[in-house]
Amino acid sequence: QVQLVESGGGLVQAGGSLRLSCAASGITFSNNAKGWYRQAPGKQRELVATISSGGYLKYADSVKDRFTISRDNAKNTMYLQMNSLKPEDTAVYYCYVFTCGGQGTQVTVSS
Repeated sequence: QVQLVESGGGLVQAGGSLRLSCAASGITFSNNAKGWYRQAPGKQRELVATISSGGYLKYADSVKDRFTISRDNAKNTMYLQMNSLKPEDTAVYYCYVFTCGGQGTQVTVSS
């Protein structure tokens, strides 16, 4: 059974940092496309950062140079380092691996 568990969300002031983690089980982690997306109330879902099956990294323009996606294949874990956070980054953040998604973790950035 595939399971993705996000953690690391919380409340932070603008300009602060958070690191999200996504622990995967039941799925081959290393060779699948994976990434993070977010959903804010009243807004469309936004693909934030991705790692292709070939290891290519891609970021949304809104987070470029502030967020960094990484993974530890040995631990079947993916990370999203978020720096210089802004109130508009407030959302529920979800990780995905191939077509499987997690339950999400709330990130709230206060001004």
